[in-house]
Amino acid sequence: MMDEQDWTVFKQKLKQRTEIDLDLYKEPQMKRRIGNLVTRAGFDSYTGYFDDAAKDKDAFAAFIEYLTINVSEFFRTPEKFGKLETDVIPDLLKRSQKLNIWSAGCSIGAEPYSLAIILKEMTPNVRHRILATDLDVEIIAKAKRGEYTGNEIKSMSDARKKKYFDVIGDDRFAVKNDIKSCIEFKRHNLLKDPFEKGFDLILCRNVVIYFTEEAKEELYANFFKALKPGGILFVGATEAILNFRKLGYTSFQPFFYQRPLES
Repeated sequence: MMDEQDWTVFKQKLKQRTEIDLDLYKEPQMKRRIGNLVTRAGFDSYTGYFDDAAKDKDAFAAFIEYLTINVSEFFRTPEKFGKLETDVIPDLLKRSQKLNIWSAGCSIGAEPYSLAIILKEMTPNVRHRILATDLDVEIIAKAKRGEYTGNEIKSMSDARKKKYFDVIGDDRFAVKNDIKSCIEFKRHNLLKDPFEKGFDLILCRNVVIYFTEEAKEELYANFFKALKPGGILFVGATEAILNFRKLGYTSFQPFFYQRPLES
């Protein structure tokens, strides 16, 4: 039965197997999300579902993908990506000709590839660094392949689709190699692993939806330390940081938070 003891054992098994610590996530939402999956799969306990999924590599990978909410598309929230092109990146380029950028929780790779396209157009002869990380190794593998459906690139102009993608099948598109080569993919646990430092821009969008408030505050504090003075953190459209001043940031624009130059 799905009781507290079952939930506790399930969390322990998950953490031991994947390093995902559900104590850092909002418990009611995660119980409901995982419970729905358990019930649909025909099990009456979290641990029963986990033990069964753990026997099969593909089933377990599908479970982790579901758990880590890997939903993304190119130029997600186009008006915000427009601000990156017109305001944020030009501001950053005033201080550094070569940018060091981190797409944290990159999911299927749409976000870092979108960045690479923008930078290719803005600074065609400059090789910037784009680090893309995610907790899910299977999703990182998908991101590295760089193959997408029409729906995943629907927010992109036809001109960009033609320029940066090859058609590889019915409603299937592959990122061209000159864009793929711009991205450095790595596995990284935002709630556990150490952060690099010296970033001009960090994107962490639609990642923290189920994090506890304490986990989010620690994450944003760590991002602050990872940014250069003048560097900018870009968050999702539903993830405004209400206590950004307490954490040391200033507001560059809505959903863009800057580490002050003097810090």
